Formats: sequence, structure tokens, C-alpha cells
Amino acid sequence: MDRFVIRGGRALSGDVKVSGAKNAALPILAAALMVPGRVRFENLPHLNDVTTMLQLLGRMGVEVLLDDTGSVELDATQLSSLVAPYDLVRTMRASIVVLGPLLARGHEAEVSLPGGCAIGARPVNLHIKALEKLGVTFEVTDGYIKGRAPGGLVGGKVLFDKITVTGTENVLMAAALAKGETIIENAAREPEVSDLADCLVAFGAKIEGIGTDTLRIEGVPSLHGATHRIIPDRIEAGTFLVAAAATRGQCTLTDCEPEHMEATLVKLEEAGAKITRGDTTVSLDMEGCRPKAVDITTLEYPGFATDMQAQFVALNAVAEGVGQVTETIFENRMMHIPEMQRMGAHIDLHGATASVIGKPVLKGAPVMSTDLRASASLVVAGLVAEGETVVDRVYHIDRGYERIEEKLRRLGADIDRVRV
Repeated sequence: MDRFVIRGGRALSGDVKVSGAKNAALPILAAALMVPGRVRFENLPHLNDVTTMLQLLGRMGVEVLLDDTGSVELDATQLSSLVAPYDLVRTMRASIVVLGPLLARGHEAEVSLPGGCAIGARPVNLHIKALEKLGVTFEVTDGYIKGRAPGGLVGGKVLFDKITVTGTENVLMAAALAKGETIIENAAREPEVSDLADCLVAFGAKIEGIGTDTLRIEGVPSLHGATHRIIPDRIEAGTFLVAAAATRGQCTLTDCEPEHMEATLVKLEEAGAKITRGDTTVSLDMEGCRPKAVDITTLEYPGFATDMQAQFVALNAVAEGVGQVTETIFENRMMHIPEMQRMGAHIDLHGATASVIGKPVLKGAPVMSTDLRASASLVVAGLVAEGETVVDRVYHIDRGYERIEEKLRRLGADIDRVRV
């Protein structure tokens, strides 16, 4: 098991190339199951979750060919299994997104109930209820979701009671090969959903309303191969900007999409950062000043992303003033707070709201990662702490950040990965 050893107190400075988005890559890789031919995906991030998804596809008979340019070619012509087994699915909640493609391609599927980060309930009943509108019958037995549609999927109207990203993605993929028209209302609007839709269109799908909360899909008989480039990771990008802001430094992101991270950029400007937006770049400069505390409430896109909440708690911990951070998406996503308190952070937690009273500096301490974004926030806290911080269980952070310690070192951070 690896850990990070961080010696804080250095202002970050330099450039960071943003990797492809994990949350876009995973459903897009799953979409390859629907194509009886070769597809190519570019800008694929090298992450543990991506590796797991490729292993899962390979288990189903998909031919996988990786190259050294960050691209992968997949060929699902000889699809041999419609089962997503527990031993792979248990490590990654996002594996549920193979359900829709398998039903679309093979008219049946068996997917183990997913695992992953313990950040609260992400019930699959929303997926099941929605796919039933397309003619699928389900049973959940022996830890597996088993879906059948012997006559094929049929278009229908899906209204989500609650916005769900992976639920929208599953129905979107299933509907692409269903007979007739499907309408998805209250659909998730995240850029990762739009990227999946754009990918499906490249495969020959007919989709209208991309980027809105109402998607119209006219099913087609089959899809064909194509090349698609995965969008930049707005959460990785935001994390590096927060790290630079917390350390009173400066940072320029390259290969990013500023429009996708506007809610994060606005809050960084409120914190006192000078932000310069380019077409594919974002620059942040604190001009040596301590950040100001900001209030945050997480919301579905285009609101403030839940995946950036923990990083802003770390920023507020060393900011001037008091910041209120409220989590509305996941009910168990404040597990980083006790660890930050070990570092001297002054945080009062009341239900889903954390009141953070900023201090000039934190103190290094041994801390434990509990989930992906909590890990990132503890790294940020370590970068601004006096002395040495040891972050254990960094396998969590490897699920969503590509060589984060190498990128931070290029910005001047004193951080090492240590095998224990």
C-alpha cells in the first residue's frame, strides 16, 4: 500500500497539463459494448478505474489495444459475455454504466451490485425504474441486477425523480438502439453526459437536446466505429487551482475546458484569485495573498460540483474569515473533516454543513484517506501545513488523479510516494 509524504509550506508555481476526464471516460468505454466493430478513444487518462473498466470489457470478450499516446482501440465484434462479475464491479461504482449498453446490444445483462467509495447511497433503483420504461424486466438476486428484454428495447418516456448522472447515461445508451423515440426528462446536464452523447452521435446515434435537461433519442438499428476524444477533467483541473490558491501561489492549466468549470472559477475569484480564461487554458495567481473564505453549496451541474467540495474545505481552513460549506448531493461526504481537524483545522460540522474558521497555517499530521476527493483535499491540506503530513490509503486518489504527485512536484511541491 502506498502513502504520500508531504512537507508543506511551499507556494505552488508553474504549468499543469490536464488529463482526460475519468467521469467521461468510464461511460464512453462502456459504450464500446454497443458497437460491433472497432472504436478509438483519445485522451484516455491512466487511472485505476479506467484499468478496471478495460479489464471488465476484456472479460466480456472486447479486444483491447492500448498505445503510448493515451489512446485505446476497442473491438466488441466478438462480444462473448453479458455478465459484469462481482470481482471487478465491487471496486468501482461507475461499473453500473455497462447495464444500458449490454441491454441495448444483447437484450439482457447481469451486473453485480457496484462498490466503490463510501460517500453515501447511490441507489440503482433509479436506473432500474428508468430502463423498465424501455421494456426491460428486472430481478435483483444473489447480489446481481438481472435484466431481460427478449424482444429488444422499445423507446419510451423517462422522467427522473432525482437527477442522476449514471442513470441518465445508462438510459441514453440503451435508447440509442431501442425501437422508436425515447425522451429523457430531468436529465443530468454534466459535461461528461454531453461528452457521452457526442460520442454516441459519432457512432451513428440520433440525439437531440445535448447539454439540456431534456434528451430526445431516435433509436437506430446499429452503430458503427468512430474516433472520439475525451474531454478534459474539470475536477482534476479545479483541484490543482485550489492547491495553488491555498498555497498563495500561481498556476496555469493547459488542455482544459474553462466553460466546464465556471462554478469553481467564480468561487476562486471570490477567494481573491486573479483568474485569466483562455480557449483551452486557465491561469490563477494569488499574488502572494492569503485566500478569503467562501461559502459553498453543492448542486447538480451547472451548480458547484460535489467533487470539488472537499478541496474547498481545505482552502477555507487556511483562508481569512469563515466559510460555510453545505453538501446536498451525497449524505456521507464529510469524512475528510475529522482528518483535517487532526491537522489543526477549525471546523464545526452540523449535519450536512461545515462551518470553517480559517487559520493562517495548519500543522502536519498522519491522516487517512476515505474516498477519492477526500484524498485530494488532504493532499491540499498537507501542502499548506507546517512540517510533515503523511496521507495513507492513496489508492483512493489513484482512482481519479493521474500521477498527481508528479504533477505537484513540477509545481514545486515537496511530495513523495512511499511504498509501505
